[in-house]
Amino acid sequence: MQRTPDLLLKNVKPIGDGFTGNDEMDFRIKDGIIHEISGELSPLPDEKVFDAKGACLSGGWMDMHVHFREPGFEHKETIESGCRAAMFGGFTEVACMPNTKPAIHTRDVVEYIRNRAEKELVDVHPIGCVTKERAGRSIAEMADMKEGGAVAFSDDGDPVSCSQVMRVALEYSSMLGLPIINHEEDLSLSRPGHMHEGEVSARLGLDGTPGIAEDIMIARDILLAQFTGGHIHVAHISTANGVDLVRKAKAEGINVTTEVCTHHFDLTDVEVEQRHFDTHVKMHPPLRSETDRVAMIEGLKDGTIDAICTDHAPHSAEEKDVEFIYAPNGIIGLETAWSICVKRLLEPGQLKLDQILHKLITAPRAILNLPLPGLTKGNKANITLFNTDQEWIFDEKEIRSKSKNSPYIGDKLTGRAIAVYNKSRFMENRLVNQE
Repeated sequence: MQRTPDLLLKNVKPIGDGFTGNDEMDFRIKDGIIHEISGELSPLPDEKVFDAKGACLSGGWMDMHVHFREPGFEHKETIESGCRAAMFGGFTEVACMPNTKPAIHTRDVVEYIRNRAEKELVDVHPIGCVTKERAGRSIAEMADMKEGGAVAFSDDGDPVSCSQVMRVALEYSSMLGLPIINHEEDLSLSRPGHMHEGEVSARLGLDGTPGIAEDIMIARDILLAQFTGGHIHVAHISTANGVDLVRKAKAEGINVTTEVCTHHFDLTDVEVEQRHFDTHVKMHPPLRSETDRVAMIEGLKDGTIDAICTDHAPHSAEEKDVEFIYAPNGIIGLETAWSICVKRLLEPGQLKLDQILHKLITAPRAILNLPLPGLTKGNKANITLFNTDQEWIFDEKEIRSKSKNSPYIGDKLTGRAIAVYNKSRFMENRLVNQE
């Protein structure tokens, strides 16, 4: 991607770092640094000018839970295509999960991913495995992976089931100052579930995964974090009881954080029935009940849930175009995340704009000990330009990901990211059907 070192952003409404979003300002970026901020700036020679026409400007958004599939599953997604999807969704940084082939369980794989992402506008931070081959038996080379650039440790879709292994992992990771991100699932209770266990699964005759399978593992990990002093991060929380467990643990001072996927505070298990077993509503954790969905929003409101993520999980059409019980779990989410936040959080008044942005900008970086982007003069420019009111159709032509497995295709959405800037590169997100 071509560098755009010198850029003048006109008529933006900055939010954060003392800016309230009420006033339009001009931002001059020079050599990748915020050089000047004023109510009115005139263009300089050889300076790219972008008139944002009242769009909001914030620090660059971060998704701390994505799957870019490379190495090993490039038919689903690559680092390049994943970064393309991230940019369209307004994200300038992501943390990618280690369920690749080979898994991210050694320093050389961590460095491979970082090297592959160097040319991209998006910063890609690898998450290393907790155990070798994600097999759950022996601890991976955590210190070496951190030296190579790993920002956390997780076995991703495979929970660390052995409590002794998790204890050791938390002790090791606490010495390194990095969190353990666990997929919270008691496999003896959850398998072979294909959706949330409840009234809908009973009506449909599908084996379900009960919420308690998630709750039990969350409770165990909270106790282990308390015992070891380590930092446990609950991945993609989805149950009301799980949120309550984290809420109580935080009140007791236990080092636990959590995230929620946009689809878990937007959709419920009734989608499986209403969409006639559409595999684009099959994910793990599964879409839960309405009670659980509402609890996700309450957890966001009171601060129990720290960050918003997508669990962006690309799969090819051939893999998803099968019977429901045989389809892989997961949907893409980077490109629709902001619109869902607008729909479920901003428009109904559940969270204010700055509160949502905190969960997309500050919280994920704080959890992963990464530098925060700033909007003040002298800061490195890492920014997202977005609106909250533009209506657009999310059809297949708009998908930048290599895969198309989304339940939102064809939906009319509101609010979108219109441009991003990072690493001295600027990308405007034009809609295909408006070009």
